[in-house]
Amino acid sequence: MALEMVPKDLRHLWACLLYQFECDGFDSCNMAYDSTSSSFDGIIVMMSPEDSWVSKWQRVSDFKPGVYAVSVTGCLPQGIVWELKSRSAYKSRDTAIKT
Repeated sequence: MALEMVPKDLRHLWACLLYQFECDGFDSCNMAYDSTSSSFDGIIVMMSPEDSWVSKWQRVSDFKPGVYAVSVTGCLPQGIVWELKSRSAYKSRDTAIKT
């Protein structure tokens, strides 16, 4: 992972509801608006996930190097959730308290 990926400013960042801040080809994705949120808490920058105690503590040591939000508030469109659940690939990152 190149240091250029590490954000210098947290303003105007959007976190992906599934993975990390920047995904290959994400800028041209038609679903970018539905799949991101500007409401997130904390960031984790992982350069060597398999060696990082933070990645082990957050249970993301099998993720690729990158910049990740600790938690993201928002909901994916139901169709995407159903498809991901059918592949056993869905884990909500929304840690907001529901009332």
